[in-house]
Amino acid sequence: MDYIEGKGQFIETWGKLAINWGVNRTIGQVHGLLLIHPGHLCADEIMAELKISRGNANTTLRTLISWGLVHKHHVAGERKDFFKGEKDMWKVMKAIIKMRKERELDPMIDALDQVSQVKPLCAHSEEFCKTVKEIKMFSAKAESALNNISSTEAKWLMSSIMKFM
Repeated sequence: MDYIEGKGQFIETWGKLAINWGVNRTIGQVHGLLLIHPGHLCADEIMAELKISRGNANTTLRTLISWGLVHKHHVAGERKDFFKGEKDMWKVMKAIIKMRKERELDPMIDALDQVSQVKPLCAHSEEFCKTVKEIKMFSAKAESALNNISSTEAKWLMSSIMKFM
């Protein structure tokens, strides 16, 4: 496999993974392209490489910048903005964890808080309340674990994982 083929396969795969992270494929593809590119790219280069519209490129870049996965750079003598993907994989994973927590776990915790108002007055409502309570406990532990991961440094976490193994 040559570089061009490998690059295309990586970008396509990163785009498919993004769907599992709760975002669209184009966001994953743009992030994948900027992640592996050695320098900066302007929106026109990203559009040409991925065959996407200007509006799609601009919206996607704004989203990735807001998540901290892409950084905007100004190049001396250029009027265009240039973009570079975050190369620190620990920062990338923390940003993805944070985004997924906000999109998936936080709304579930909010919904559980609301439905936990149900009173256990019969066998059905007792089972409902018991299940909601167990899910809330699990969700709280998951939230705590994700918050701990997000606040730890990569070196400490990796040394802890290596000790565990």
